[in-house]
Formats: sequence, C-alpha cells, structure tokens
Amino acid sequence: MLLAAQIVTGIVALIHVYIVLLETVLFDTRGKRVFGLTDQAAAIVKPALSNQGCYNGFLVAALALGLFWPDDVTAKAFAFYGLACVAVAGVWGGLTVKRSILLVQTLPAMVALALWWMA
Repeated sequence: MLLAAQIVTGIVALIHVYIVLLETVLFDTRGKRVFGLTDQAAAIVKPALSNQGCYNGFLVAALALGLFWPDDVTAKAFAFYGLACVAVAGVWGGLTVKRSILLVQTLPAMVALALWWMA
C-alpha cells in the first residue's frame, strides 16, 4: 500500500506542477487556452492566477517533502498535509469555478489519502 500511496501522491504532485506552470510561466501561451479565457479576460485575471500558481507551488513542495523526506513519520505528515490541502482546494474549486476540478484535483488527492491511511 505504501508504494501505491507514493505513486498516487507523485501523480498528484505532477498534476500540480503542471497547474503551477499553466498559472505562471505558461499563462500567456498555453494557460489562457486551457482555462478558456479570452485575451481580455486573461489580462484581468493574470495577476491573481500567478499568485494562485505560487500557492500551488507550495502544495507541490509539501507533496515532494512527503515523498522524499528521510524520516517516515515526518514524510507521512507532509504527504497528509499536502494531500488534504489539495483535496480542500479541489472541493472549493469544484464548487466555485468548474466541477471538473473535483475529478482532476480532489479525487486523486482523496485516493492518495486513503492509500496513505491504509499503508
């Protein structure tokens, strides 16, 4: 179970690396297309999404610490924290932005949390 938890946590981390890139360095090219924004709307939300990308980067950091911290107890705590934050943010995004966020963000985080709990 531990290996499965680590694999799914890694997938969640990679999803969020992609989100960070979309919200920051790739926003003007790929990001606004993925988010379905017009040029005018993109110009308005760009600063907020860049800030959001920074926060998503912190989630990636917590997940990475959960995967690579040498002490198992501390690693598990980081993984739980990061995954719980992803799940909560995904629920909020699903309620306020787009329902598909529940599938892309919340579901994988919840699966990973369950696997960590069973490990």
